[in-house]
Formats: sequence, C-alpha cells, structure tokens
Amino acid sequence: MDNKINTDLITFRSITDADLEFLYRVYASTRNEEMAVTGWNEADIENFLRMQFNLQHTYYRQTYPQAAFDIILIDGIPAGRLYIDRQQDKMVVIDIALLPEFRRRGAGGRIMRNLVEEVDKEGLLMSLHVECNNPVRLFYKTLGLVEKGTYGVYYYMERSRPEV
Repeated sequence: MDNKINTDLITFRSITDADLEFLYRVYASTRNEEMAVTGWNEADIENFLRMQFNLQHTYYRQTYPQAAFDIILIDGIPAGRLYIDRQQDKMVVIDIALLPEFRRRGAGGRIMRNLVEEVDKEGLLMSLHVECNNPVRLFYKTLGLVEKGTYGVYYYMERSRPEV
C-alpha cells in the first residue's frame, strides 16, 4: 500500500477561535515523545501542554500580528497548521506541523517546496527555527536552508535570496 497522500488536495484556511482545540491537538502531538519520558501522569501532561500551547499561541499572535495563521486541510480534513509571516524582504515560517496520521506522507514536503518556489519568485529570504533533534532539519537543508545559529533547543535556519 502506498503511504503517499494526494498532495494535490492540500488547501488552507485562516484559523478562528473555534479551531483552538484542534490547534492544541496539533501542538500536543508534536510533544508526545518528549512527554513520554517525563514520568508525569496524563492530567499533569495535559495541564502542562495546554499552558505551553496557550503561551505559544499568544506569543505568535503578538509577535507576528500580520502573519497568516492557517489550518492545513488535506482532502478537506483538518490535518495541521501553517503559520507564515510574509514581510517585505523575507518570509518567516513561524510554524508548520501536521497531526501524526498525516506525517511522512508527502504533504509537509510539498508545502515547503511550494513556499521555496514562492520566495524564489519574489526574491525573498526565508527563515525558520527547528528543534535541534528534529529530523526534518535534514530535509530543510535539501531545500537550501542553512543553519545560522542555535537558540536554546532550536537551530535558526535561513535560505538566501536567489541570485538575480
């Protein structure tokens, strides 16, 4: 059985307050491995993750007020989140995350390659942060993103403007 999904069916829509529980689930799913080794009970894990999600969500909205905060839809089904801040001279990929059942099936790669095409067409720099232990970092390198420094548990990566 082919694990690929039909990535032609990827669409986006702006988040609303009604999406907060879904967005929390996406966020929490990115922390499963980390939480599994804490020894905490389920209630403590959920309380911690909800607090962290609320802090992150508030920070993103305040720090990037002009950003596009979108739900990723695959075949019309909410599958993840994509937060992009398109500035005059660069694109900041604030966050991209998919629910586990949509990971490693081609959608995230397709989205990122499309964003690279967009920045190349517009002549923009692209930047993002990725956790140092996240294996997607290697994929980002194939897209031309280069590690420029570390900030806590994150690498800061940039993709230079295309040469004209």
